[in-house]
Amino acid sequence: MNPYSSLADDFYVNMTLNTEMQLPAGRETILGFFERVQKKYPTMRNFYTRENGDFVLEEDKDLGHQRWVTLEPRRICSGQINPDDVDGAVEQHSLILDLVPFMLSVSPLDCEALDYLMGFDFPYRGNHDELVTEALGVSSALDGMLQIPGIKVLNYEPTMTIALDDSCRRQARVMIETRTNAYQVRRGDFQEEPISVFFTVRQYGSLESDMSYVSTFHQLRTIAEQLLEEHVIDQVLRPLQQAISTK
Repeated sequence: MNPYSSLADDFYVNMTLNTEMQLPAGRETILGFFERVQKKYPTMRNFYTRENGDFVLEEDKDLGHQRWVTLEPRRICSGQINPDDVDGAVEQHSLILDLVPFMLSVSPLDCEALDYLMGFDFPYRGNHDELVTEALGVSSALDGMLQIPGIKVLNYEPTMTIALDDSCRRQARVMIETRTNAYQVRRGDFQEEPISVFFTVRQYGSLESDMSYVSTFHQLRTIAEQLLEEHVIDQVLRPLQQAISTK
């Protein structure tokens, strides 16, 4: 059971591994890697190359709970949209991280950054930035600007990054992304697009000698879920959900 599905219209759990060195690009290596992933998840049958050279393997987009994996020159990404449960998505990401040292020659020394991301989308037809301002408020230092007669909020995307250790190598970030532009506000003509909340816990730098990508990723997950419960759900997600429901 996904405990986060009731918090937003769409929810996703992603993993990103950024590497210091270029990833292998040989045909045999790339196809061998994706074939191994497909063996575990046979419904991931759509394989293609983007115009920029990235390789993609994904499920059909109309399933409503799509799995996907991409290989870029220095980045490996894995995601699942609307997973039935978080453990299922984590299992997918763990498989990828278990494979990359052997199939793509990505040593723990080669880690530039490893991310555990939880994302939430709230479709809304209206001024996204105005709604975020209303739902979350602004600091007292900026509140006076909202009192100027006739103003319209054009951009308000709160973000904060915190260090979780003294070395600043482990960090957490909450970021809100809006999709309203000045043209829409000027005309009062809005499309229904998502307001997105991204919550990421990131590990920077090469891994400790006794740590693997999988074990580190599970640590990031534990931290992310704890911080989300204590500092994001009631403080960010539910206020946005409630503000939209009243419109």
